Amino acid sequence: MSAPAEKTPTTDDKDKVPQNQKAKPSTSTHKRNLWMAGLAVLFLLIGIAWLLYWLLVGRFYVYTEDAYVHGNQVMLTPQVTAGVKAIFADETDLVQQGQLVVELDSSNFLIRIEELKKNLANQVRDVSYLFRDAQAKLALVKVREAELRQAELDLCHRKPLVQTGAVSREEFETFETIVVVTKENLVYAEKEYGAALSLIQGTDIETHPRVQQAVWELRQAYLDLIRCQIWSPVTGYIAKRSVQVGDQVAVGQTLLYIVPLDYIWVNANYKETQLSHVRIGQPVTFTADLYGKGVEYHGQVIGLQPGSGNAFSLLPPENASGNWIKIIQRVPVRISVDPQEIKKNPLVLGLSMRVSVDVHDVSGPKLAEQPTLMPIYTTPIYTTQVDDLFEFDPIIRELIDKNIYPKDS
Repeated sequence: MSAPAEKTPTTDDKDKVPQNQKAKPSTSTHKRNLWMAGLAVLFLLIGIAWLLYWLLVGRFYVYTEDAYVHGNQVMLTPQVTAGVKAIFADETDLVQQGQLVVELDSSNFLIRIEELKKNLANQVRDVSYLFRDAQAKLALVKVREAELRQAELDLCHRKPLVQTGAVSREEFETFETIVVVTKENLVYAEKEYGAALSLIQGTDIETHPRVQQAVWELRQAYLDLIRCQIWSPVTGYIAKRSVQVGDQVAVGQTLLYIVPLDYIWVNANYKETQLSHVRIGQPVTFTADLYGKGVEYHGQVIGLQPGSGNAFSLLPPENASGNWIKIIQRVPVRISVDPQEIKKNPLVLGLSMRVSVDVHDVSGPKLAEQPTLMPIYTTPIYTTQVDDLFEFDPIIRELIDKNIYPKDS
């Protein structure tokens, strides 16, 4: 028995397909269209929201992550050449302004002071001799004047006696010669007195240049002795200590760095296209990678560097060539940091920062318009060293008094 033949579906059979099966393709397409429309509306709303945010908020802020903490790095250097005797602070230690950090060997300076004390004593004695010598030569001038006056009187008395023969012509000529010689002796004595006077004129023993030179050499030696103790010029933290005990250090050699973290700033490297509205005094907010976004710092724009980073590089770019490609340059913007916020959450040099400048107010200048007339940084330690010289004055006074002849003035 043969199998029944398959019936080919006709048009009428197709029309008899159930309604639920016919609606399936239409429902799927409808849902897909709804999803696409919804996504389009969502993206449109996001775009509108972003546009509104940019128009109302975003365009008034310029943001960069190319920003780093900067601060002063005070180099501690000796002012005299000597060996290192002791070191009183190491890296990461806090030192106060005026605190002793490094002590140098002072043996050579103590010997030098003793030598210069003897030199001052000798100079006082030598200058005392100059005053005595001038006084002696002045007395000699007076003696020569008296001799000349006596010789002229003797000649005057014998002149009329020549006519009477009481005095011979030869004797009279002898007295004439005595007058001439006495005059020349007086001239010579006056010149010697003038030469001696020129060495002391307008001074006394204490103010004589030779004595003053010896005094200042002694003061300099005492100042060098004081400078064997090297004090911290600022309050800060020790970094990069390279000096070791026993080193022979020279004037100006860097021993270590002191970083005062109570005053630091941020250099934000903005693209040149972002700087059109940046002005001095604008408020700034920033965060550090060290603490995350939960800790926010505040400050303001101090100023713009007068050149891009490439302008101050070791090898500035030379664009006067045929193969030129435009590269957007970055200009460092210096930003202050609130000192109270630094005390609460300390920052160290070189940290990365996220910086946002509020450019609502563009009334400020782009570059500084007035020069700074007062010192930005000062330290009193060098003034203190000079003041310490007055402690040496009694020793100098005693040396001078001891070597001046009692009757000298």
